Amino acid sequence: MGFKKFILLIVLLSCVSAFSQINQQEKFEIKGVVKNKAKDMPISGVQLSTSSGEYARTNAFGKYKIKVRIGDELLFESSEFETVQHRITNNEDVDVLVEDDALQSATRSTLANKNTLYKAYLDSAHQFKKKDLGKSIDYIRISLEQLNTRGDNKERAQSFSALGEIYEYHKQYDLAIDNYKESLQAEPAIATQILLGNAYILNKEYTNAEKTFQELVAAKKVGVYQKIQIYEGLGDAYKGLQDANKAVVNYKSGLQLAKQETVAPKITDLSTKLAEAYAADEMEEEAQVFFDSSLEAAAKEAPQKSLEVKERAADFYSQNNLYDKEIALRKKSLEQLDLLKASSKKKSETAEPAQLNSITSQGINYKIANTLIVQGKYEEAIPYLEKSIADAKTDDDLVVRKDATRKLSEVHEFKGEFTKALEVYRAYADVADTLYARKEQEIARAERLSKEIAAKQNRITGLEKDKELSDSKYNLAKTKEDLFTATTKKQQLLIYALIFGMLLFGLASFFFYRSNKQQKLANNLLALKSLRSQMNPHFIFNALNSVNNYISKNDERSANRFLSEFSTLMRAVLENSEEDFISLSKELELLALYVKLEHSRFPDKFSYTITTADTIDVDAFQIPPMLLQPYIENAIWHGLRYKEEKGFLNISLRQKDQETIEIIVEDNGIGRKKSAALKTQNQKKQRSQGMGNITKRVAILNDMYKDKVRVLVEDLYEDETGTKVILTLKKEV
Repeated sequence: MGFKKFILLIVLLSCVSAFSQINQQEKFEIKGVVKNKAKDMPISGVQLSTSSGEYARTNAFGKYKIKVRIGDELLFESSEFETVQHRITNNEDVDVLVEDDALQSATRSTLANKNTLYKAYLDSAHQFKKKDLGKSIDYIRISLEQLNTRGDNKERAQSFSALGEIYEYHKQYDLAIDNYKESLQAEPAIATQILLGNAYILNKEYTNAEKTFQELVAAKKVGVYQKIQIYEGLGDAYKGLQDANKAVVNYKSGLQLAKQETVAPKITDLSTKLAEAYAADEMEEEAQVFFDSSLEAAAKEAPQKSLEVKERAADFYSQNNLYDKEIALRKKSLEQLDLLKASSKKKSETAEPAQLNSITSQGINYKIANTLIVQGKYEEAIPYLEKSIADAKTDDDLVVRKDATRKLSEVHEFKGEFTKALEVYRAYADVADTLYARKEQEIARAERLSKEIAAKQNRITGLEKDKELSDSKYNLAKTKEDLFTATTKKQQLLIYALIFGMLLFGLASFFFYRSNKQQKLANNLLALKSLRSQMNPHFIFNALNSVNNYISKNDERSANRFLSEFSTLMRAVLENSEEDFISLSKELELLALYVKLEHSRFPDKFSYTITTADTIDVDAFQIPPMLLQPYIENAIWHGLRYKEEKGFLNISLRQKDQETIEIIVEDNGIGRKKSAALKTQNQKKQRSQGMGNITKRVAILNDMYKDKVRVLVEDLYEDETGTKVILTLKKEV
């Protein structure tokens, strides 16, 4: 019995041991964080791997989760620090704190390498652009992955722009547009916007293309070549919108700029496009002129360019039934194409230049044959069709071979050669079947490629979304931390800034007030000087007419006397023009002389008196020079001169109080209302200028000298005849 118990105990211990070992091999989840120890900042994008094949990556907060087994080797790898190893001995979480020195040195050593790698991947994408679409896209994706930790917007924009060009080359225009937009969102660039506009045109989104190029017309820092491209793009957009006039305008603008800057390729391109725009608008003569110009320009360029222009011009001749010109030009194209092929063979080139993919000898021969058939020249057309079929067979061009074979069958039928026609038609049917099968293969390949492209594009889009999410989370966490640690400092800075701002505002207000006051005084002085110098030209003109009148009457004495007194008045006016104020006695002398001159001209129209009370000390008062003259002139010229009987003008001074006197100018003329009705347009203009100057002078003087002068104008009599002007003058300045 004891032996059985011993055996049972052994079995139980073995089971427990085995169960324990099984448990040790089961995976469990651990978590942790990777941080910069010195700055306590999380490190995102760290790659984790275990010896049992598990992988993970730290998020924006440096946190991770990964499944491990006891005994696993856990690796922490990043381009920002040296690889960290950790052996799993239990189920506790693992935090990694990276030393600051190690982090910085690693960062310095890897930045240059990462930049070099990025450029290498981008160059590889360009290299495989024409050879392998899938590889090219993959290299773009890898280049973007290189930027995930750096976030360089300029380089990110370059990657998306390059991806757009790759898609555009493979005629995936909608994807090209999306990636050009992504590039512009990362960093705006004129070159990329031009690419976007051209992609819109290729995708037949002409309205979007026109809008894109219009935004560039007013853009700054646009190069000459880019400006030409913008005009060309606008022309293409308007051509697509069937607005021939606007297309021609923009093509011409681009062509003019290309000629000014001697941009030869664009001279050829724009001349050809102008010709095609005119042709589309059924303006054959203008189209012919520009086709001739483009052919002449293309002759100086590369053979491929010249060949392309020749074919476009030949198409124009064909559309306008200029068959002889068309055939002659296409024959020249054939000769030039043969020379290019011979040159390619000498250089051991296995393929034709990419520019000639759409221009082939079989295509040109087929077009020549078609033109001959249209003219009924069947015998001449047959050799060209046969040559087209032979060249198409050599180049494995099933499309042209099919069309040329069918056309040859039709020609034999037209000639009544039904046996040959049937034989050729059977060959046509064989080629058509082969072409159909190939098209099906191409469609299947295209579908596979489309799925592959969609998957790769989705992966790139996912990269961007992951980066945006990661950046957003990291920025949010960093913002919260910075906000928490910097709140007190910001509050202190805000208080200091407010105090400093208030002091600065007070100081600025003081200087602004002082400057404004000085400026206002300077402006007033300048305005006064300007207004003082404006003597009424009406008075001067009439005074000189009076002198002329005396001379015409041979009244030399009166003329001399008038001229002498007039010159005295003018001299006094000019001398006083620099003064703001002169003594009242001097002003009265000038007014007496002025009234005397006017009275000598109109002695039968009015008499005048100038009276001053004996109690008034006229030398104690100051008055602006020639301030009263316009009022007296108005009284004479617009009141008394039109009165039928002789009137009077009375100028009187009376003391109002010790500091104030009143100067009163009275006339019994026709009055202001009737005078206004009699005025001509020129007189109204002179009136507004003269009285306007007086009003301005009074306003400026009162502003500077605290209401020193006040003027009141009213009718002298109740029947609105006569005029009374009361000028109140204070003694103090």
